[in-house]
Amino acid sequence: MQEFVSSEIKNRIAEITFGTPKSNSLSGEILEKLSQTILNEAAKPEVKAILLKSAGEKTFCAGASFDELLEIKDLETSKKFFGGFAKVLNAMRNCGKIVVVRVQGKATGGGVGIACGADYCFATKDSALALTEINLGIGPFVIGPFVERKIGKSQFSAMAIDADFRSADWAEQHNIYHSVSENISEMDFKLNEFLQKLSSRSDEALALIKKVSWENTEHFDDLMPARISMSATLILQDSSKQNIEKIKEKLKGETSKPHL
Repeated sequence: MQEFVSSEIKNRIAEITFGTPKSNSLSGEILEKLSQTILNEAAKPEVKAILLKSAGEKTFCAGASFDELLEIKDLETSKKFFGGFAKVLNAMRNCGKIVVVRVQGKATGGGVGIACGADYCFATKDSALALTEINLGIGPFVIGPFVERKIGKSQFSAMAIDADFRSADWAEQHNIYHSVSENISEMDFKLNEFLQKLSSRSDEALALIKKVSWENTEHFDDLMPARISMSATLILQDSSKQNIEKIKEKLKGETSKPHL
């Protein structure tokens, strides 16, 4: 599978799909395309809401691309890469349309950020999630405000420190997932029913719900430059590069296992 971002409007719902060969990990190019596609689709008057999903059945999103992280050699390039995550999450926050996210498997790092950037999130029981950035020698700084909004600062800090996986049930109890199904078929049935209802709702009401839901997050824009710099600076350290190489070696051959 080649990297891609695609979009299609079905019954007034813009379905945006992203995919990459290595567990849907995200490169700078994919992040740029994804943020722009969200904004472009949301700007269409015929679009009632956005469905954001990834390709395949095993992993929703493994966060940042290890290959690209290893190629980063200077601070400017590093800031641009981590800024890509901010662009995607801010596009979800600011696009003016309800964003529904479909999580069909494990999510780590930036994948957790995308789940937390949703206005409504569907998942399967296999959709465990973890903030594993500390394993690389960095932290979930850019996605932090979005994760904290859902689970609170204490739980965010715990996830960032221990890097352990939390179950889908835990994610539902802590307001990340709004619907958890036994399998993908059941999830998609519930999701399609939900989208059908959503497509008949008042445009004005949905826009106001979106606005109210994200009240008091305007300061996210002020936080981002410093948060981007935190990750951008730490990833340039030799120890971080060595950590990535070690994890890549450990995960070699395990194509379905998330790596950030």
